Order: sequence, then C-alpha cells, then structure tokens
Amino acid sequence: MSYAKDMSSGSTRASAGLAGELRLGVMRLRRRLIAERDPRNDLSIGAMAVMGGLFREGEMTLGALAARERVQPPSMTRTVNCLVTDGYVERTPHPTDGRQVVVRLTEQGRAAVLADRARRDEWLAVRLAALSADDREALRRAAPILQRLAQSD
Repeated sequence: MSYAKDMSSGSTRASAGLAGELRLGVMRLRRRLIAERDPRNDLSIGAMAVMGGLFREGEMTLGALAARERVQPPSMTRTVNCLVTDGYVERTPHPTDGRQVVVRLTEQGRAAVLADRARRDEWLAVRLAALSADDREALRRAAPILQRLAQSD
C-alpha cells in the first residue's frame, strides 16, 4: 500500500501543495547558489559534486562515485579523467581488487572545494543574517529534514 493511499485526501492535497512549494524554493536556491560560484572556476557542477563527495566521504571507487552521483560508470570515468588531467583528483590501485581503482582528492582538489564552499556559504550567511531569529530557527530545524529527504530513495 502506498504512502499516499494511507493519507486522507485533505492531507494528500496539503502534502502536494507543500511538495510544490518546497520543490520550487529548493530549486531556486540551488540555482542561486550555483550562480554564486567563483567565475574563475571552470569546473562543471557535476565535477564539483564529485569532488564534494570525495571531500565529505573520502576516497571511493569509480563505481561507488557513479552510484553516489546517480550516473552511469562511463560518464563517471569521463568526469574523473578530466579531474585527473587538471590535477584535482588522483587514481590509485584498489588495495584488494586489482580490477578497480580508488579515486581521491589531491590538495589542489581539496583547496578548490573549500574555496567554492566558502564563497557560497558567505553569500548564504549574509542572506540568513537578514532573516528574523524565528526564520533562522525554522531553517535550522528544517536543514536535517531536507538532508534526509535528499538521501532517501
């Protein structure tokens, strides 16, 4: 039985309305945060996402990176090849499986991730500071919920 079938029709409509509002707000905020990237950073959003994942989670195989980013392995291989060429990541042999490689950030990659985050966090912090204390508290409570939604299948 689906979740939607368990809900009353009024609750379903309210959830649908909330879903639309959240989707629009999250998408607009995402676009704005992308626009706040350093204009000298010519890396794609996908490449930055790969580097961000490596920064947060540590080294990973190409397959794990592809699964994490929800792309096909050949696409991830192309992205990683570009990042290797530019010096942002490096490949090393897998410690137990000779058929695989492990990808990890280089110091240059780590610096790029930190600089990108700092610039966008600064932009967002200025906007958050302009909100009321109640609005900031509501967002503080909502942040982990949004994280859970983003990670659910």
